[in-house]
Amino acid sequence: MRVPAYLLRHRVTVEPYLGDGAYGPQYGPPLADVPALVSGARKVTRDSTGAQVISTAQVIAAPDLDCPARSRLTLHDGRTTTAISVTHHTAPGLPVPACTEVMCE
Repeated sequence: MRVPAYLLRHRVTVEPYLGDGAYGPQYGPPLADVPALVSGARKVTRDSTGAQVISTAQVIAAPDLDCPARSRLTLHDGRTTTAISVTHHTAPGLPVPACTEVMCE
């Protein structure tokens, strides 16, 4: 079961992180108008190195979202941010929705 579309009230743009190049981070083509639910709460989380950081936005989207850590996101309010961590939530056989959670700077 996927997260219901009617709960994904916001639209975001995701530029998937591809790696670092000679001139800094490289991003793939933008995925525009991605349905999501955005929360602007401040939360303590851990980045890919295990360091504690503050997330200023959390994005819930469909479980098949292509958004690796360090991807660039443009939120529904126009703010551009970076993905700190990405978690794919699944529970096969249970009546809970599968989704992707992105913690943003």
